[in-house]
Amino acid sequence: MSTAPVTSRRTAQLGFLQAIQQAQREEMLRDERVILMGQDLRANVFGAAQGFLDEFGPSRVRDLPLSEAASVGMAAGAAMAGLRPIVDLTVASFMFCAMDQFVSQVAKNRYMFGGQARMPVVFRQALYYHGGTAAHHADRPYPMFMNVPGLKIMVPSNGPDLKGLLKTAIRDDNPVLCFEDATLWGRGGRGPAPEDDEHLVPFGVAAVPREGTDVTVVGIGGGVRHALDAAAELAAEGIDVEVVDPRTLVPMDWPAILASVAKTGRCVVVDPANRTCSAASEIAAHIVEQGFDSLRAPVLRVTSDDVHVPFSPALEKQIYPSEEKVIAAVRRVLGVER
Repeated sequence: MSTAPVTSRRTAQLGFLQAIQQAQREEMLRDERVILMGQDLRANVFGAAQGFLDEFGPSRVRDLPLSEAASVGMAAGAAMAGLRPIVDLTVASFMFCAMDQFVSQVAKNRYMFGGQARMPVVFRQALYYHGGTAAHHADRPYPMFMNVPGLKIMVPSNGPDLKGLLKTAIRDDNPVLCFEDATLWGRGGRGPAPEDDEHLVPFGVAAVPREGTDVTVVGIGGGVRHALDAAAELAAEGIDVEVVDPRTLVPMDWPAILASVAKTGRCVVVDPANRTCSAASEIAAHIVEQGFDSLRAPVLRVTSDDVHVPFSPALEKQIYPSEEKVIAAVRRVLGVER
């Protein structure tokens, strides 16, 4: 089974914001072609570019107009012209304003130009759900982009993985979408910080933050935290849960997922996106197609409901995956429902 690379030198805990700042700074120092683009970067409104204007100058820290379509199009052109942009789109829901640029240009141009042009561009956007941001700001749209050939997709669950994946993404000659789960920006997304500036996490290599024998729980983004919390609770009942974190959805580490399911015989997938056509749906379908002989129970999905996100915190809380929902799903596949 594929697992996360082991780094021997560790220091303090690394959160999401620190991971972004470190990855961007290290790669900008390493390669002068790397530039930052986004709205209000020079004022550091969103916190990911602290000190970058003074350190790298206005030619490499560029504020963009309030137009996601223009921002994505400009970044695509800059990448094809030889730069390596990192674009901060802030909120994932705003990606919808630039769908034509993403789907028709960013994803397709390297293929349509027969490889003569490269597309080394990274788009960063946060999944701002579960915080009362309402329907226009709380989408989790990464499954939509899994359906678009030509895009790589990362959804990290902790700071060290975010840093390592982001550095790998910046060095990639293909477009990468970096989805940052805002529910993990606090304690839930921290982890031991590697001291090595060359801390790179390869795409398509899953992590196994907890090993077990009874059931596999595949978590995506914030779903990993729910899976780990549920596993700790279920351990008191004698249920041994293995947690798999794909880290990247495109490419997906199918061998790691299938190997885990072959060991446990059962699988639950925890995905903050809406249920229909979710990443969880794709993972479940792949397991059934490629690992059916290993299954001793149906694959279950714990996802968000197929509804618009309500503004009411009491209503919003009910639609997302939770530790309690994961525990119920694990008990169900084990046949020990209460």
